[in-house]
Amino acid sequence: MSFDLKRVQLPNGISLNIVDEGPVDAPVLIFLHGFPESHRTWRHQIAHFKDRYRCIAPDQRGYRGSSKPQEVAAYTPDKLIGDVFLLADALGIAHFSIVGHDWGGAIAWGVALGGQHARVNKAIIANAPHPVTFQRLLYTHPGQREASQYIRGFRDPANDALVKEHGLTALLLKEVKWDRPSAMEPEERDALLLDWQNRDAAFGMLNYYRASPIDVPTMDAPFEIPEGWSPPALPKLTIPTLVIWGLDDLALPPENLDGLENIIDPLTIVRVPDCGHFVPWEAPAAVNAAMEAFLAG
Repeated sequence: MSFDLKRVQLPNGISLNIVDEGPVDAPVLIFLHGFPESHRTWRHQIAHFKDRYRCIAPDQRGYRGSSKPQEVAAYTPDKLIGDVFLLADALGIAHFSIVGHDWGGAIAWGVALGGQHARVNKAIIANAPHPVTFQRLLYTHPGQREASQYIRGFRDPANDALVKEHGLTALLLKEVKWDRPSAMEPEERDALLLDWQNRDAAFGMLNYYRASPIDVPTMDAPFEIPEGWSPPALPKLTIPTLVIWGLDDLALPPENLDGLENIIDPLTIVRVPDCGHFVPWEAPAAVNAAMEAFLAG
């Protein structure tokens, strides 16, 4: 299963390699992949929906053949969210539904919140925590904080020499405890391992974490909300939103679903048992069925 890529130049100087499949006049789904993958995260969903939807899936900035600025400041959330709207503009798309997983899901939350009703019709988020929920859990939930310690490793410049010498794979082996390589098709895994050898891409990917405002305390810090902290001042999300969650995610426990109904309405949650973090390709039939029912509603 392969897709042709085309290159799109954005007015901010970023060029993105994208998949653009399906009828050009059909409703649009924009798919955003997460760390450390590519448009290939969504291969099963694009194949399933491209007969009825225009399916657009960029390799986001920092990944594969897309632009890879090396400065941390190039990866702040506003720039990553802005890429999505600029991409839609460049393709002549006025309205779309946003679909995101992992870091792509984090960006999708921002796209949905910033473009709801005016540009974004619906949101589909897979195993990506809402920014308000995630920060609170990092302060109060021992399991989430422990699972997120790898972020501190990704941000630590002391690891840069390791990445420069051995590529991203070496840092992943050192810091990540939630990867399940046996769940991925060998040819897909081989392609990722090749991607991770590109040093510019490696630092582009790490810069998503380094530019993020998320605070990850050490394990010996108190498990309590710090004095003076308040959640980000974000609007309520009021477009139809589907959240799909693989319940065996070792990086993001299902407590990330708690309280979403208070900040999203209308909300649909689909829990996928016996599935880890990479739900779009670990459980493609379940994800496709959930999306199908949601998009038809």
